[in-house]
Amino acid sequence: MVWSDPSPITVEEVTDPEELAQARTQRGRFDRNSAWFRAHAQEIYGRHRGKCVVIANEQVFVGDTPKAAWDRVAEAHIEDDGSFSMYIPKEKLARIYACQG
Repeated sequence: MVWSDPSPITVEEVTDPEELAQARTQRGRFDRNSAWFRAHAQEIYGRHRGKCVVIANEQVFVGDTPKAAWDRVAEAHIEDDGSFSMYIPKEKLARIYACQG
């Protein structure tokens, strides 16, 4: 299967010190959420199989769909631009991720 996207990709170099500082600050928030997730991953995976989760403000928000999980973040009035979401597979299996091309 060949997939092609006709959209052009634009790469820009950002040199504005304010934008760079904002990006570093955002990355710091992401790193903090990521570290919190790693510290609680066993519990999160154990309790939320088959669900979508959002990690924001070092908390977990759960929903049946990504939108439902993000809605819970909004309901909690959390604005964390270092947050991220993921799906926790229903079954605990060995998974192989490899490039097939």
